[in-house]
Amino acid sequence: MARNIQKETYIRKYVVLIAAIILGGILALGIGAVNIGPGIILKIVIHKVPFIGKNITADWSYSQEAILLQLRLPRIVLSFLVGAELSAAGVIYQGIFRNPMADPYVIGASSGASLGATLAILLFSGLKISGVGSVPLFAFLGAVATIVVVYVISSVGGRTYPFALLLAGIAISSFISALVSFFMYFSDNKLHQIYFWLLGSFSSQGWGDVMLNLPYGVAGYIIGLLNLRALNLMQLGEETAFFTGVDVELTKKVSLAASCLLTASAVSVSGIIGFVGLIIPHISRLIIGPDHRKLFSFSALVGGLYLMMTDTLSRIILSPTELPVGILTALFGGPFFIYLLFMKKNKNYRM
Repeated sequence: MARNIQKETYIRKYVVLIAAIILGGILALGIGAVNIGPGIILKIVIHKVPFIGKNITADWSYSQEAILLQLRLPRIVLSFLVGAELSAAGVIYQGIFRNPMADPYVIGASSGASLGATLAILLFSGLKISGVGSVPLFAFLGAVATIVVVYVISSVGGRTYPFALLLAGIAISSFISALVSFFMYFSDNKLHQIYFWLLGSFSSQGWGDVMLNLPYGVAGYIIGLLNLRALNLMQLGEETAFFTGVDVELTKKVSLAASCLLTASAVSVSGIIGFVGLIIPHISRLIIGPDHRKLFSFSALVGGLYLMMTDTLSRIILSPTELPVGILTALFGGPFFIYLLFMKKNKNYRM
């Protein structure tokens, strides 16, 4: 009886969350320099559905359709994907490190992506591969390469120690940040472009960026799903998890691979958007509980909704100009991080 009630509560929370995502998506599509009503949005979307769409009378302008399908929709989809990926990666990192302060950038993904993007802007700004610009490709490669280097440095005798991972990540991140600063100093007219990317933004992103992000994000999500039970057991300690049948080292490697794919795919198309992978897992944990098997997917959906709506706010808050979304997430996330520090200091917080 209690289990059925718990299951119903769990389903109800998911229904509310999915409804919020749908309503948020419609709101995000309609708001901007050109406002588009919900009725027109639904008509345009249904019009594109095979067989059904031919029954819809096209009583909207071409510009409305172009704004909706070519500008806003890919941006909304991309912001949702990035928010979901960073949040899911945050759940994994906090599970691996057993530390509520861990986030997707903790072992150098952001610094590696920054270096890759900076080099692309300085050296290969006109290069396109399969319709995708050089910046997201180089940012992805930079993030992956940095995480691999950190992993190799922190591995001792085939074992990976979370504390060593953290220290190696901090050291490599500091070194790479110095390199990025060095290149920025000599970048002259491209300084603004590099700086804007580092702030994090979805402006001028299109369907090509969605296609670049999606395969790696989906792969990371699926790999992450495989280890959720093991992550639950690891919260009891690595030795306890080992004696319950968990291959601790394999779990850490697979989890790191999943979080690496999720983080690299996110940061490659969005720039550095901080605190999403830190605060969303905590909010989701308060709503759905600490079980990683439930928390992982729920946190991804909450993160997608959060970043989608935050990006919408960044488009309209200083209209007609646009505020980089990374600034807003930092403004929201900074106070929350301080709150976590106080909670940890007072020993009232529990994973």
